[in-house]
Amino acid sequence: MIPIELDLLEPLGRLVARPWADAVTGLQIDSRRIEEGDLFVAVGSGRDFRAHAFARGAAATLIPHDEHAALAALGRTVRERGSARIVGITGSSGKTSTKDILAAILAAHRRVVASPENLNTEIGLPLAVLAAPAGTQALVVEMAMRGAGQIAELAAIAEPDVGVIVNVGPVHLELLGSLEAIAAAKAELIAGMRAGAKVVVPAGEPLLQRHLRADVDTITFGDGGDVALEHAADGRVRLRALGQALELETSFTQAYNLQNLQAAVAAAVALGIEPAELGEQGALEVRFSSLRGERLELADGVVVVNDCYNANPMSMRAALDDLAQTAPARRVAVLGDMLELGPQTTRLHREIGLYAADAGVDLLITVGPLAAEMRTEFEGESYAVADAEAAAAQLQLLQREGDTVLVKGSRAVGLERVAQSLGAVSERPGADADRAADAPTGGSRRR
Repeated sequence: MIPIELDLLEPLGRLVARPWADAVTGLQIDSRRIEEGDLFVAVGSGRDFRAHAFARGAAATLIPHDEHAALAALGRTVRERGSARIVGITGSSGKTSTKDILAAILAAHRRVVASPENLNTEIGLPLAVLAAPAGTQALVVEMAMRGAGQIAELAAIAEPDVGVIVNVGPVHLELLGSLEAIAAAKAELIAGMRAGAKVVVPAGEPLLQRHLRADVDTITFGDGGDVALEHAADGRVRLRALGQALELETSFTQAYNLQNLQAAVAAAVALGIEPAELGEQGALEVRFSSLRGERLELADGVVVVNDCYNANPMSMRAALDDLAQTAPARRVAVLGDMLELGPQTTRLHREIGLYAADAGVDLLITVGPLAAEMRTEFEGESYAVADAEAAAAQLQLLQREGDTVLVKGSRAVGLERVAQSLGAVSERPGADADRAADAPTGGSRRR
């Protein structure tokens, strides 16, 4: 982190510093992660751990008057002093995977840092900005929201040079009420950008058209866009970017991630990397964040697709499409409640049940009272259970050799416990603790 002088911290709250300290060189809100010279910001119950922070080498501790305002001010200070170009990514689904893909692309061309896991809120995003070391050339951050005004707040902190809206879909309908309102909330990213910045949006998305600005350059991706996929087979893809062809060998093949790839390539181009340079890197190895489409092989040829970080109607359809395309034998779907959909909740869950049937799902296990509605439109073998533990027990009774099992639901349903019960442990370090880490690390269930 770029050092911050103590006199800049004093207006933010109650500051206690070591006698020798005149600046801090890092920031943490978890005292267990403190390193020598860090500032410990006591958010929530953190004031009880100030002594522990000092014991680990903190230069100072701060009890903020307003924790959100304090972190935002610190994030803006580092942003203003740094030279990194920032890419802000939002969307109804696929934000994190697009961030992961873009970071992998940029790593061959820039000193890049990406916000870890789900640091995407008014607490998490400033932490991601503050954590970027001096000398970072590109910082890729994720921006999540649940309601109006929240993306605008994040854009004011990050001041992105490139903004990416991956898509607009039926998420947070309970709070926002309509797709038009969701689009407007996501488009706060466009509104918050400086003149001359660049924005990346899906080609032909009518919900975003009225939000585009003449003084912000627009790059489109997807069919008919400035960056578009021409061919994909067996991990080899050919794209056209600003009229130039480029080919890559990717570590992923899912259709939804190929869409995310197009958004990521568009963002890389927006940062000034020529398509020819992108093509020269050849192989693109992406390690995706935990619980997002991980394919975990078990005994007896069973494959678990561990995609239970979150769910909405758009991402559910994408996951079912991938199951239909990749399962060599029986297709099993363990699908949990999709939350925050408002008055359309019942209809949207029933539509997923119909979509699962059309995707050739052979066995459906629904988890939770909302997901149970999927069975009304699903004519195949199906079971409704109350929670993740019951789903795991049901699945263990019904599982067959060679099954491909999709596990997906909203975060609160905790469906990672289904995968764990089958012995499908995430390859990502710390994934099992991800839910517990949401609060102390600044993540949330925003999308």
